[in-house]
Amino acid sequence: MGEEVKVFGFWSSPFTHRVVLALRLKGVSYEYREEDLFGNKSPLLLQYNPIHKKVPVLLHNGKPIAESLVILEYMEETWKSNPILPKDSYDKAMARFWAKFFDDKCMPAIWKAFWCPENEREKAVEEACRCLKTLESALNGKRFFGGEAIGVVDIAANFVGFWLRTIQEVTGLELLSAEKFPNLFKWTDEFVNHSVVKGTLPPRDKQLEFNKVIVAKYEQGEIKA
Repeated sequence: MGEEVKVFGFWSSPFTHRVVLALRLKGVSYEYREEDLFGNKSPLLLQYNPIHKKVPVLLHNGKPIAESLVILEYMEETWKSNPILPKDSYDKAMARFWAKFFDDKCMPAIWKAFWCPENEREKAVEEACRCLKTLESALNGKRFFGGEAIGVVDIAANFVGFWLRTIQEVTGLELLSAEKFPNLFKWTDEFVNHSVVKGTLPPRDKQLEFNKVIVAKYEQGEIKA
């Protein structure tokens, strides 16, 4: 009997897609379980992630692991094929640093720039652009953050790779452009057109429609920065 690998996720969640992408890059077969985050979360999700009650959750042979970056680390230790972290200890530490930088600094700043009150917009946009500029410098002309192959930093930054530009299209607020951040903009094209990545991303039209729902929730005060 083969090993049990299940992913509990939400189709539009970049955090879910981190896990799905890494599994596909490593060639690991898995079962996907869609969660209704805006309705009733399944009893299994609440059982497997009782602390945060969020997706994604990876279930491996009955053992649940939560939080996407933690899951990526677990996967790297468990399935050695097609590594997403460098072999060199220093390079590995730097990859972890940039992945954490994205989650701790970039993601909150970008999110706030879109959903903050109008009187805070200018300052929030400046902070988001500072984060994007830092990512631009980290790329340093490379195809991907780790070099020629997709690694953990690219996977962690997938929100910029796909979701950011779809939100810009719906809201009209442009943070990322080829003029402002040419290296990062080029990276987004490389990322979304990668043969494995393309098979994991949500349909663009469906994502745009979902973004409109999120904008409406923001306008109704249901979402805050």
